Amino acid sequence: MAYLVAGLLLLLILLYAAGTFSGAKPADIIKRAKVLLAICLLAVSVVLAFTGRWAVAAPIAAFALSLFGIGKSSLLSRFTNFAGIGSVKSKGGTSSVRTASLDMVLDHDTGDLDGEVTRGELQGRTLSSLDVEELELLWASLRLEADSLDLLETYLDSRLSNWRVNFKPDGTAGHSQPAGTGTLTEQEAYKVLGLSPGASAGDIRTAHRRLIKRVHPDSGGSAFLASKLNEAKDLLLNRH
Repeated sequence: MAYLVAGLLLLLILLYAAGTFSGAKPADIIKRAKVLLAICLLAVSVVLAFTGRWAVAAPIAAFALSLFGIGKSSLLSRFTNFAGIGSVKSKGGTSSVRTASLDMVLDHDTGDLDGEVTRGELQGRTLSSLDVEELELLWASLRLEADSLDLLETYLDSRLSNWRVNFKPDGTAGHSQPAGTGTLTEQEAYKVLGLSPGASAGDIRTAHRRLIKRVHPDSGGSAFLASKLNEAKDLLLNRH
């Protein structure tokens, strides 16, 4: 069946080629050659598809259709996803970072940052559920926790544009000793990068590249998050 389809397509190609280039202008020849190439590629992709080689047929078909002016990027994405060869995405599409007082989660797709307070008066509450007064109270209580404060301030920058002007530190807060977070464990490193344990070196580098663009301080992100991403990447790559 595959060879019958290929033979019919080849016949159509030869008939098209026989009448398309005679007496044509150079510009027309280029355009028609492009169409002919697209038809040939489609023929190849059909044969490959009928023989079960979807992983090769899908991108060839997408490229051929793009030569006809049909949306290249969207088609390529659909074909490769259908064939099961799309780009690797981390499980759940999130990264998580813990500090002494916060458990933060970064959504890879939207870039949204949220988290849960893990100790103190607001323990168990999510940042998105706190009102402005509660956020100010939390901010004041974290003055001596550099890591937690950095994460909270990154969240505040995304939610409240004028918080740096309005918030005032509470003179009675922050009398405890600073809480250190220590170095990352291997399990924590995978969570920071949003990867499952056992991810390949290529997946680690890809996840790091994608996420560092979102959280880098030069892009208005968090220096602490950026440092954690770098630490997680270095730790996991050294294990490979």
